[in-house]
Amino acid sequence: MKVVAYKEPQKAKVIIGASAEDNTLVNQERRFQIQELWTNPVFQKSMISGMFIVFAYITERFFEAEQVALILYMVGLLVGGFVTFRKGLRSLTKLQFDMNLLMTIAVTGAVLIGEWAEGAIVSFLFAISNALESYSMDKARNAIRGLMELAPKVANVIRNGAETQVPVEELILGDIVVIRPGEKVTVDGEVVNGQTAINQAAITGESIPVEKRISDTVFAGTLNQHGAIEVKVSKLVEDTTIAKIIHLVEEAQGERAPSQTFVEAFAKVYTPTVFVIALAIATIPPILLGQTWSESIYQALALLVVACPCALVVSTPVAIVTAIGNAAKNGVLIKGGAYLEEAGSLTTIAFDKTGTLTKGVPEVTDVITFGTYTNHQLIQIAASIENMSEHPLAKSIVRHAKKLSLTLSPVDGFQEIPGKGAFGTIDEATFSIGSPSYFAERNQLTEELKFPISLLQGQGKTAMLLGDETSTYGVIAVADQVRPLSAMVIQELHELGIRKTIMLTGDSIQAANYIGKQVGVTEVFAELLPEKKLQAIKDLRQGNHIVAMVGDGVNDAPALAASNVGIAMGGIGTDTALETADIALMADDLSKLPFTIRLSRSAKRIIKQNIAFSVSIKIIAVLAVFPGWLTLWLAILADMGATLLVIANGLRLLLLKPKEPPLPSCSSTKEKEVH
Repeated sequence: MKVVAYKEPQKAKVIIGASAEDNTLVNQERRFQIQELWTNPVFQKSMISGMFIVFAYITERFFEAEQVALILYMVGLLVGGFVTFRKGLRSLTKLQFDMNLLMTIAVTGAVLIGEWAEGAIVSFLFAISNALESYSMDKARNAIRGLMELAPKVANVIRNGAETQVPVEELILGDIVVIRPGEKVTVDGEVVNGQTAINQAAITGESIPVEKRISDTVFAGTLNQHGAIEVKVSKLVEDTTIAKIIHLVEEAQGERAPSQTFVEAFAKVYTPTVFVIALAIATIPPILLGQTWSESIYQALALLVVACPCALVVSTPVAIVTAIGNAAKNGVLIKGGAYLEEAGSLTTIAFDKTGTLTKGVPEVTDVITFGTYTNHQLIQIAASIENMSEHPLAKSIVRHAKKLSLTLSPVDGFQEIPGKGAFGTIDEATFSIGSPSYFAERNQLTEELKFPISLLQGQGKTAMLLGDETSTYGVIAVADQVRPLSAMVIQELHELGIRKTIMLTGDSIQAANYIGKQVGVTEVFAELLPEKKLQAIKDLRQGNHIVAMVGDGVNDAPALAASNVGIAMGGIGTDTALETADIALMADDLSKLPFTIRLSRSAKRIIKQNIAFSVSIKIIAVLAVFPGWLTLWLAILADMGATLLVIANGLRLLLLKPKEPPLPSCSSTKEKEVH
């Protein structure tokens, strides 16, 4: 079962790989500062170690002071290798054959056979390798650092009639916070005064500002473009959307993907095996073949160094961390490496219709008049009556009238007939608006009307008639509109090689087919109850399809959970989407879906490249040990180079960006006058 109950964000657990005592709120800000390489203590010690080694070489080569050189090599070895030795001894006590233990054995062995220079160089190179690896992985985690820096630390709050500045941690529910132009929103809340445009790119990845008015929701970390607003705090700082995203991204980056689990399991067997082989190389040739002990031990130590699986172990996590961080930066929340890899293998994507492929809000699409009134007059009359109703279709007509700047008339004697329509009196004339069946009961559904009504219904639209007690004056059609980018997204998914795109809906077959043709899906499943959607996903999986379900995360929760990858639309501010889905598109924007697929596939490809490269370089290096071509310091240099190349390859995922969607074209309602 993939439904993961959401855990409340904890202030402490925010740093991947850090201990609980390191992850306190006090340390959080300091730990998330981007640390330059030269300020890293391990890097500084490695540089000091390198200087002692250089001084030792100069002393030995040019001044022939071997005892002084030996002391300098010893100091360089201890400075560069102290941390490694300490970790190696700890691993030995636990019988854990890790990289630190292998390096400790290799350096100790070099010292025992008198190769102080080799031992010092190995310590220096391994220390600098660790510093560079740590720095590179930090760069991969920059996205979550960026998220941490989004939320302001203080807020301007109105208390006792005066504005005062307080730390965001001291805000309480119901506080009124002032957000001025150019300032970041401090907390999640509801606008209670003023209006503005908010840039939500930090959370959703969308650069186009969103208009915010009274009663609209705003989110911490977003940027107020213009206009001062007052916001009523609805969530405490630890419960905000940005806090949840940080928490989930951190957890996701720490989760193990299938390939990572395989690599770690392989390393647990591989490392002790290498140790046994090295022991055999060190002991068997001197005993059976007459080879000198120093030569055999040196070859064994070189094998231990070159066989160290550093590059292999880091090959997967660097790609996972980078991909998840890049996705979060661009408004896509991927909840773990397993889902990242699974998304790269998808063959079929199923979409809920309402609110996913369509906007989820009914709009007036067609106005047909029969001569007595103009289309604007027809809408004005209809909206005046429907203004008294709470029905979604009635509200769509009222919204359309407001869009046309029409003034509504007062209505007397308004009455709603459930399931049929409504009527009311305007200027002593009684008008009715309702369904075709309602007008058929009144004997006002003429043959002339049946043709346009059937045409509209065939397009998945709801037709409503307007008339008085004797005549019918026109038809108003309302429908849930297709999202402007839906067709483009479906086409792009097909170009990416997704074999099947399926629309799941409870609508009639006629309406579903009409929408399906508009967006270009390969199959349409219509007239589905929620349990039937769930069954459709199960059937697809049983047919050897790797299936993603894309929905709003509320009504589609069972289908999202049953799919290989559940993808929720509009995760911003929606707890259900964050809880239920494996991937959340934070903006209400389908165009991020192809980007997610491309990113997942790139991550899988880079992981495979990294693993293949790591294994290949190890095989070549191991084979070079036996003829004596590979020295200890060359072995660690090769291992360091392989590790850094693997990391650099993983960091390439940061370069992948979503395609910029085209600007939406303006669409107008079709208005016809039939005489």
